Amino acid sequence: MNHSEFIASTKSNDPPNNIDGVELALWYTVKGDWDMAHNTAQDIRSETAAWVHAYLHRQEGDIGNAHYWYHRARKEAYSGSLEKELEDIIKKIFT
Repeated sequence: MNHSEFIASTKSNDPPNNIDGVELALWYTVKGDWDMAHNTAQDIRSETAAWVHAYLHRQEGDIGNAHYWYHRARKEAYSGSLEKELEDIIKKIFT
């Protein structure tokens, strides 16, 4: 799946059958389903999943927990807008 296909898939009510893992966590993130995104991301052991996890905690305002996950992702805590960070994560995964 490429970037434009992923973005198009988020217009649907259900995730595509051909995504799982961090891609699925990101799909739920874009859809605004924080609980499903969080539950999916927290079970994946990768730096990219940790970044999604950090983003989610930043989104909810739990900055301390977000910093923990940025550390796990080996990233500096993001200081830009949530929208820009989400765009950066999508580009990282679907490039």
